[in-house]
Amino acid sequence: MIPWLEHDSPFPDPETAMDGTTDWPGLLCAGEGLDADRLQAAYSKGIFPWYSAGQPVLWWSPDPRMVLQPDQLCVRRSLRKRIAQMKEAGWELRVDTAFSQVLNACAAAPRRGQAGTWITPAIASAYTELHRRGLAHSVETWHNGRLIGGLYAVAIGRGVFGESMFSHESDASKVALCALVAICRPQGVEWIDCQQQTSHLATMGARPIARSRFLRDVALAVQAPGIVWQLSPVYWDSLFQPDSTA
Repeated sequence: MIPWLEHDSPFPDPETAMDGTTDWPGLLCAGEGLDADRLQAAYSKGIFPWYSAGQPVLWWSPDPRMVLQPDQLCVRRSLRKRIAQMKEAGWELRVDTAFSQVLNACAAAPRRGQAGTWITPAIASAYTELHRRGLAHSVETWHNGRLIGGLYAVAIGRGVFGESMFSHESDASKVALCALVAICRPQGVEWIDCQQQTSHLATMGARPIARSRFLRDVALAVQAPGIVWQLSPVYWDSLFQPDSTA
């Protein structure tokens, strides 16, 4: 039986989520209603929502958990070439200038294995409120003044939880992910949560870790001071030294 959350119910222990022998591995609980307070409480415990319109709110804590350690970012030669040509091609990176546009673009790009969007109006409203609170951020790739790719993430302390990304031109979301790493790495962020295993993120250096380890890391990270959400040219350039490529 899946635990059911009432409006003011606390989350169950994330370690009690369904295991890989079930049809819903990682599912922790379900409930009705979602707001920024509930989201903040969830991420502080390593829990995230994922559901479709017409479903109750489903909360997840998968094992293993996919994370990207910033110092393990893998920048392939083809992507490095794209980045080297960015300025000449009219590409630029921005942070937190178009959060709603990024959210809407991610909503138009369904997740793997899902026919419709998981970013319902309630989800969009809750994450937008987190953005107003300084707890959700967008990293954006622009081309001649047009938004062509990006991602958004939740950030509590030094815990950074990647949520969704989109790309309207080749490599645009990968460039935004590189920028996210360039923001996080010099500020002591030890991991970026990628939630679930995908081959796309694996090619960028993300790896699965045990849920127990992830939850311990979250408990420490969310108590740390928050980071500054700005992209320094110095740290951006440092990503593309020889030891950062493959």
